[in-house]
Amino acid sequence: MGIVEGITEWLPISSTGHMILLEQIVQFQLSDAFMSMFRVVIQLGAILAVVLLYFDKLWPFCKPHEPAPQGANLGQKLIPWLRLDIWRLWGLILIASVPAAVIGLPLDDWLDEHLYNAPVVAATLILYGVLFLVVDNGHRPSVTHMDQLTWKHALVVGIWQVLSLIPGTSRSGATIVGGLLLGLSRPVAAQFTFYLAIPVMAGASGLKLVKYLLAGNAFTGLEIGVMLTGMVVAFVVSLLAIGFLMRYVKKHSFRLFGWYRIALGILVLGVFFVQGLLA
Repeated sequence: MGIVEGITEWLPISSTGHMILLEQIVQFQLSDAFMSMFRVVIQLGAILAVVLLYFDKLWPFCKPHEPAPQGANLGQKLIPWLRLDIWRLWGLILIASVPAAVIGLPLDDWLDEHLYNAPVVAATLILYGVLFLVVDNGHRPSVTHMDQLTWKHALVVGIWQVLSLIPGTSRSGATIVGGLLLGLSRPVAAQFTFYLAIPVMAGASGLKLVKYLLAGNAFTGLEIGVMLTGMVVAFVVSLLAIGFLMRYVKKHSFRLFGWYRIALGILVLGVFFVQGLLA
């Protein structure tokens, strides 16, 4: 599950769809409450991969080349220590994170209860697969560098990210489609998607963990081992998956992922249909 999470969290192919299929094969003898939490908290390993790979581009502090002049006020003393372009980037990341937080937090339990099922996942896999084929056909970007992003770009991408609350959509898939429609180049859309994962996935993982503990659950030694193993493996595999995607999109379109999503959606529907016949 760590391998699947590390690959599918970053490629726009839906980690949820793959988890549904994988859980038909890899079945833990653990509680439903733990598995519901584990599917989300395992993302923490994937997040750490982004932090490691892009640390230099995301760390907002620096060592000043020369000390502040004598008599400088507090603001003048602090500015040399700040990378203002990175602070601006974090501002855009936070703007893009707000829509999903506002809508996702109150609807978290409802979404899990009503939408985490094979038909919904299959439908969104196919829908966004078709969108990739259409949107990325003849794409002509107008935003080719991260420093060209504006708060309007960030807000619209954040609104697209709300759609990823529906299982099977793929968080990276929704934000990349939104970015392409806004005129972002494939590398910029993918990189901004990685950055957005840090607050969004960390928040979702923290929420699931807190709810699990507040419900009176406690971790067994086996559950701790399962969780740590999943996160470590997801971290290592994410390093490879992120590197692959950034190299790939520099020379290729997302159309391959569109066809893959359509095929996976059909497969999920097939598994669901067979299960219904056997039930």
